Amino acid sequence: MKQPRIALPDQGQIAGAQSVSRALGLLPLLGRNPVHGMGIGEIVEETGLSRPTARRLLLSLMYSGMVDQDPQTKCYMLGEEIYLLGSLAAQRFGLLDVAHDSVQRLAEATGDTAFLSVRRDVFALCVHKEEGDFPIRVQALQVGYRHPLGVGAGSLSILAALDDDEVEEILEQNARLLAEDYPRASVPALRDAVAQTRERGWALNPGMVLANSWAIGRAIRMPDGHAVGALSVAAIDSRMSPDRQHEIAARIAEAVEQVESRLARRHGAGHGSNIRPRDSAQAPKSGSRPRHSA
Repeated sequence: MKQPRIALPDQGQIAGAQSVSRALGLLPLLGRNPVHGMGIGEIVEETGLSRPTARRLLLSLMYSGMVDQDPQTKCYMLGEEIYLLGSLAAQRFGLLDVAHDSVQRLAEATGDTAFLSVRRDVFALCVHKEEGDFPIRVQALQVGYRHPLGVGAGSLSILAALDDDEVEEILEQNARLLAEDYPRASVPALRDAVAQTRERGWALNPGMVLANSWAIGRAIRMPDGHAVGALSVAAIDSRMSPDRQHEIAARIAEAVEQVESRLARRHGAGHGSNIRPRDSAQAPKSGSRPRHSA
């Protein structure tokens, strides 16, 4: 699935800050295809930048070691400096390191595709996936893809773990993008999905991105209780009967509990609980349904 166009700074920003922000904005784009990279034409199409501007920004990133160019294909890809910086940042965050094995076990246990997503502002970013042995696989989510919070099972579980005011702020910020690129995920539909997720304790994506691609997701919380990511499992719709939905949800809940326990040990604190049914003490304080104006 084609991703929404990368949002780059507008012309009203200070020139120096604008250039830095535009250059850094290219990095997650290149991260979508970390092995083969992207050609200049594809980068121009995705960002809306002119070819000379895109080339200038890429050259500045190459000079710093953050971007490399394949001498044969001329495609651009993430450079060694990104790997080094990521390794340093992992010492602080470490969610991928902690959750990697759990994602793999989910894929093995279900036979379907398992994902780890993390929150990035008003988006959810897929950072790891493992494929099961079932021959038909879904393609709605790939490593490096980002979707607005609420779009997709893992993304929806993160959104539902937030309080009502923050949910509304996020939906407002993403309203235009949702309307343009996600016709099945309108703001009212996501409000309903948040309420349903809080009610059942896990998120269901019934073909929100691709019609025949369904998924189950559950948020991961840090020891202080805030949601930082999610585990999810996706399969074709024929493999998502109600009984199997509950089976997969139980497996994900067990995996999330293990990840949260590891995070708690790493951070030296008791881990927070996940999304619970509406009558639980851990449910969002404002109720099961986010507030919105009539």
